[in-house]
Amino acid sequence: MPVYALRAPKLYTGEPGGVMENVYIVYDDESGRIREVTRQKPSGVELLDFGDKVVVTPAFIDPHSHIGMERHGEPYWEGEANEKMDSILPLVDAIFSVYMDDQYFRESVEHGVLYSCVLPGSGNIIGGRGALIRNWARSIDEAYMGSCGVKMALGYNPRSTTDWKGTRPHTRMGAIALLVKWVEKVKSTIRLVEKGKRDLDEVEPEVRALIPVVEGRELLRVHVHKIDDIMALILLRRKLSLYAPLKVTVDHACDVNQLWVFERLKSERIPLVYGPIDAFAYKTELKHESYKNVRLVVKAKPLFALMSDHPVVLQRNLFLQTRYLLRYGMSKSEAIATVTGNPAKILGLDVGIVKPGYRASLVVWSGDPFTYVDYPIVVIGEGKIILEQQS
Repeated sequence: MPVYALRAPKLYTGEPGGVMENVYIVYDDESGRIREVTRQKPSGVELLDFGDKVVVTPAFIDPHSHIGMERHGEPYWEGEANEKMDSILPLVDAIFSVYMDDQYFRESVEHGVLYSCVLPGSGNIIGGRGALIRNWARSIDEAYMGSCGVKMALGYNPRSTTDWKGTRPHTRMGAIALLVKWVEKVKSTIRLVEKGKRDLDEVEPEVRALIPVVEGRELLRVHVHKIDDIMALILLRRKLSLYAPLKVTVDHACDVNQLWVFERLKSERIPLVYGPIDAFAYKTELKHESYKNVRLVVKAKPLFALMSDHPVVLQRNLFLQTRYLLRYGMSKSEAIATVTGNPAKILGLDVGIVKPGYRASLVVWSGDPFTYVDYPIVVIGEGKIILEQQS
């Protein structure tokens, strides 16, 4: 079993404050996991040394995208991000609409983005289950790592699809009413099963699929932009919880321009998947959107990660959004964490942080990744070199 030691003249570990110099990252080829990070040069290993100027980071994780569903060089009407057959779709799984021959996967890897949470779109109240994938894989069976939550949407998007099939809401209260109807149906089913009055195998599959969400065991990924949509989610979370609070993330929040909202998310312990920062504000519910809102997130300091929402912002440009974090006072290590360790914590992954036991998915940069001229020269995915490039 080959064992490697990657020399890192400078290492960002993927955690806030995590900066190390002149260390070796030891990992093995078979498990693809990190054994140790040490200042002592290891013996009996194959040394990977790319010079004194390189900087090493964990591989980047995009916690919210539609890559492989909305594809490079294909017309928009062939996209598969939204299923239009109904507004509540618990059985839909994004993995089955991902196509790994999308050229953007290759470009993401070239820019250090190795993992994607691919979510259904926001045209439905419940759009289906998200898929965590490896961007460098040849096919979806090799790419698929598991679920990254169930997609839910509040706000304008599910109200804009009244011409799609199924029962469709025209208002926020209508959308919430449909959601409440399903959650209450699931809660009633759980109680009947617990009392022995109903066999779980007799329950319709759509209801069974929502039981882990209602019980607070599976993550609900909620598309929201406006302040009142976020407050509606917080209120719903309190009212609809069964045994424990619904396990949710707030995804987007780009219209939020008041500090207290991000402070509220922090106090409620609701993680934020923020962005995309560099997108065009194409609808009314984004009228307060601005890159300057980032300063509020930085000041409030909730647990948050950046997203691409690919193709809204191309996934290869995920890291570029960290420039605003630096502008508003974040350190480089904190900014790196928003695309590595933070999304890993939010999604429950053993990647994105350089420490023993975690997957050895690493990016070797030609220099400081925060400059315009430096780039990944070597990309390692779970212990194997998957890309080497010179320019």
